[in-house]
Amino acid sequence: MNIISAQEHQTVDSPAVITLANDADPRTLDLSGVTRIDLQFPKFTDGRAYSQAFLLRRRLGFAGELRATGDVLIDQLVQMQRTGFDVAVLREGVDASAAQRQFERFAGFYQGSAVGTQPPFAKAA
Repeated sequence: MNIISAQEHQTVDSPAVITLANDADPRTLDLSGVTRIDLQFPKFTDGRAYSQAFLLRRRLGFAGELRATGDVLIDQLVQMQRTGFDVAVLREGVDASAAQRQFERFAGFYQGSAVGTQPPFAKAA
C-alpha cells in the first residue's frame, strides 16, 4: 500500500478520477475509463468506505486505484489494504514512517482478503 501525506494528495478534475461520498452506492457507477476512485472517511468511526472498496474490488472487478481520503489513521491501514485500497492519504500530523511500520506488525492472516481471496494455508506449497 502506498502511503501519502495530505499535502501530496491532489484532487483531479477528470472523468478518469471519481470522488465518491461514503453514502453513495458504487454499483450505480459507470466505471468505464475510470482509473482512480477516492473513497472518503469523514470520521475515523465511519467505516462505510471499507464496504465500498470491497464492492468495487470483488463484485464490480474494479482494477484501478482505490484511494482512502479524509480522517485516515495509522491503525486503519492494514484493514484498508485488506479491503482493496491501494493508497491511503494520511490526515494532517500523522507520521508516514510510523504508518508504514503497521504492515510489519501484521505479517500474515488466516483469512483471504478482497484482493487475495485464498487464505495462505490453502495455497499450494
